[in-house]
Amino acid sequence: MRGRASVAIELSDEERSFLEAQLRRHKAERSLSDRCRIVLRCADGLTSKEVAAELGHAEHTVGKWRRRFAEHRIEGLSDEYRAGRPRTISDAQVAEIIKQTLETTPKDATHWSIRSMAAETGYSHTTIRRIWNAFGLQPHRSETFKLSTDPLFVDKVQDVVGLYMSPPNRAIVLCLDEKSQIQALDREQPVLPMAPGVAERRTHTYLRNGTTSLFAALDIATGAVVGKCYKRHRATEFLDFLKELDRNLPEGPDVHLVMDNYATHKTPKVKAWLARRPHWQVHFTPTSASWLNQIERWFAELTRKQIQRGVHRSVAELEADIMAFIDAHNDNPKPYRWVKSADEILTSVKRFCLKTMNRTSIPGD
Repeated sequence: MRGRASVAIELSDEERSFLEAQLRRHKAERSLSDRCRIVLRCADGLTSKEVAAELGHAEHTVGKWRRRFAEHRIEGLSDEYRAGRPRTISDAQVAEIIKQTLETTPKDATHWSIRSMAAETGYSHTTIRRIWNAFGLQPHRSETFKLSTDPLFVDKVQDVVGLYMSPPNRAIVLCLDEKSQIQALDREQPVLPMAPGVAERRTHTYLRNGTTSLFAALDIATGAVVGKCYKRHRATEFLDFLKELDRNLPEGPDVHLVMDNYATHKTPKVKAWLARRPHWQVHFTPTSASWLNQIERWFAELTRKQIQRGVHRSVAELEADIMAFIDAHNDNPKPYRWVKSADEILTSVKRFCLKTMNRTSIPGD
C-alpha cells in the first residue's frame, strides 16, 4: 500500500538562489539553514522519507516544511507567531516601576540598579531588566552638559559656522587655540608590551617630569597644522605665536582667526598687534562653546594617538614627540568636514533647552 503522495516542489531561479545563499551564510540561523536544505532536497525529486533519512530529521518535519513552502513559498520558512506565556504584571505595575525609577533614589545610593530595584519592588531582576530595556531606562549612565550663557551666542555661532561652510575667497581661515599644561609622564616601572591574548600593561602610578604648553593653528582648507611649544602659557607666548604665524603665512590673502575668549587673547598688546594688521580678522567662539573650534578636534587626536599612552622622561622628549606628530600629520593632511549649519545647531540647542526645562520644571509653577 502506498501513503499520501508528497507535494511536488518546483523552484524558480530566484528561489533557488536565495535558498543556496542561506546555506553559505556563516551567521544564518541553524533552523533556517535546515529548512532551506530540506526544500532544496525536496525540489531535487526526493520523497519526504528519503530526505528525512539523508538529513537526519523526522519524516513529519520534512513533510511540514514541504507543505509550508508549497503554500507560502519563501515566507513560509519563517516561524509562525507564538503568543507565549501570559503576562504576570499589569500595565499599572509597570507604570509604577517606571515612576519609581525616574522619581526616587535608594537610601544608600544615588541611582537604582536592577538588583536594588528588584529587591525594593519584589519582582525578579529579569522583569526589571525587561521593563527598563523596553522604555530605554539606564540609571547607571550619566552624561554631562554645559550650555553657553554668552549673550551673543546666536551671532557668534552664525559667524563661525558661516566661516566654515562658506569661507571667503582668497582668504586663509585658521582655527587657533592652546593646549596648556601637557604633562611629561613616565611610569614607575617599564611598560609591558602587548602579546597574543594579552593587552599592553602599565602601572597606574607615574612620575611627573614637567609640563609644556602647545599653541597650534589649523588651516580649515587643507587640514595642515602649525604648532609651537612654550614653557609658559601667557599673552607673551600667544603674541609670539601670532608673529610666528605671520612669518609663515603668504603675503596678500586675508587671514581669519577663529579662537575662544581666553584672557590672553584680549590683552592690549595683542589687540594693538592685530590692529596694525587690518587684513587679520578675529572671530570669537561663544563662551563655553570651544566645540565650535576645529582645532579642538585635532587636539583630541593628539591626545589619543600620542600623549595618552606616551612615556616621556623629560619635557624635551614630550615636545619632540608632539612636533613629530605634527610633521607626520602634515605629510598627508585632511581637512575636517563641517556638516551642520548654524540653523541646525541652534535648533538642536533650543530643543535641548526645552526638553531640559520640561524635565526640571516643578508641577504648579
